[in-house]
Amino acid sequence: MPRFDPAEISIFNSLFTSVAEEMGVTLGRTAHSPNIKERKDYSCAVFDRGGRLVAQAAHIPVHLGAMPTAVKMTLSLAPFSPGDLVILNDPYLGGTHLPDITMVSPVFHRKNLIAFVASRAHHADVGGSTPGSMPLAKELLEEGLVIPPIKLYERGRLNQAASELMLRNVRTPDQRRGDLDSQAAANLVGSARLEEMVERYGETMIQAQMKHTLDYGERMTRASLAALPDGDYDFEDWLDDDGTSDAPVAIRLRASLYGGSLHCDFSGSSEQRPSSVNAVAAVTRSAVYYVVRCLLDQSVPANEGCFRPISFNLPAGSVVNATPPAAVSAGNVETSQRIVDALLGALAPALPERIPAASSGTMNNIALGGYDNAHGVPFAYYETVGGGAGASPIGHGLSAVQTHMTNTMNTPVEALEIAYPFRISEYGLRRGSGGRGRHHGGEGVVRSWEFLAPASVTVVSERRRRGPWGLAGGGDGSPGRNWLITAAGRKRALPSKCQLSLQPGDRLIIETPGGGGWGHPVVLRRASGR
Repeated sequence: MPRFDPAEISIFNSLFTSVAEEMGVTLGRTAHSPNIKERKDYSCAVFDRGGRLVAQAAHIPVHLGAMPTAVKMTLSLAPFSPGDLVILNDPYLGGTHLPDITMVSPVFHRKNLIAFVASRAHHADVGGSTPGSMPLAKELLEEGLVIPPIKLYERGRLNQAASELMLRNVRTPDQRRGDLDSQAAANLVGSARLEEMVERYGETMIQAQMKHTLDYGERMTRASLAALPDGDYDFEDWLDDDGTSDAPVAIRLRASLYGGSLHCDFSGSSEQRPSSVNAVAAVTRSAVYYVVRCLLDQSVPANEGCFRPISFNLPAGSVVNATPPAAVSAGNVETSQRIVDALLGALAPALPERIPAASSGTMNNIALGGYDNAHGVPFAYYETVGGGAGASPIGHGLSAVQTHMTNTMNTPVEALEIAYPFRISEYGLRRGSGGRGRHHGGEGVVRSWEFLAPASVTVVSERRRRGPWGLAGGGDGSPGRNWLITAAGRKRALPSKCQLSLQPGDRLIIETPGGGGWGHPVVLRRASGR
């Protein structure tokens, strides 16, 4: 086996990462839906033949930290053959929530299994009780079509019956078919690039470098954690509500740092709710992995080795480790954000010079759909809206950005108005929403949708009752607000989570939270003139 060499680790880590990045470029350029091709709501990664995450592109944190579970779930379908492709979205079998569909492909070289590549993309609709598949549901089946790990392609041949079954259960089958084909194409590109690498360097070298990269990630993570003050750090944060009652949902965490390892104990967090705010264990782990990765130097490879020093206590049946048949769509997008806030808050005393104030803490999810009479086709759409980033010891928070567990792009107004029967009538900064402080929090966003056709709309948002917290004497960011202005001009406030039936001329307005401030505000004293 080739010896351990730091330069070679760096080179091969870049090679493995470039495979995931090229997969992402392929997926984004060939996708049909604006949610994937414009907002870039997808992730791609490379795994070794044991299903361990070797490299990932800089895509969506909540996808990537959870994807290793999905890949390991596909191993039950072995033996594999060249041309196989596994599809799944079941959150209890490696998924995150149902709109996130994962494709996993085994990679072969001369009949030897050498690796896996995987892509995960958020599809604008996968069926369920409401367009966009993000309803205020009580059980998983209300949220859409559940796909356990199955071979969608076997030896390169499409399972036509499975494909037609899936497409028959979604509202926009042509768009779904196009996006699924794009994911399959991305996997083909990743497989081809890995095969080329093996041809150039040999299978023994590639397998050795995958192992070295994982081990290096572990060593660097342990070293970084060992540099932090040992101790137990507690924090508590809340979701506004669960969408079915006004009761807040607690996320309680004890982070224990000892000897280069981190243990996260979520005992005391709320029991799972009869709503969609429940997170599966893979999502909770993913949020913790993301925070730890933020503490590492950028040169450290982002792989499964980084996860080895981290352990968990996730009480079964809680909001951080839901059990079937609980609904989970909002757990992926909203509860994951609050888990990040809880861990950052816990670590703030240990790292006061590095941890920022809370960012907006919500993805501000909008899922909608209906029938476009002007063009004679159904439509379904999903997007998230940015907010303010938390200020830090070194500077002000950024404004109007996606933060933490989402890393998606802005959806261009022009792309939306071409594709859907609504227009964006307002889009700008929410002035004054960032928390005050020596460094002020970033500003949130105001975004308004004016509907040109009847539509069913679901809003799933957070930080509407409590603004993102400030640190070191900084002020909280402003809570978000949701509004409906009817075609007749009547304006009413909306709760953080709601389902609406809107008519042409109605306007939905989302005002997103600003980030928390950091440090006591500096008071400028006027000279006395003496």
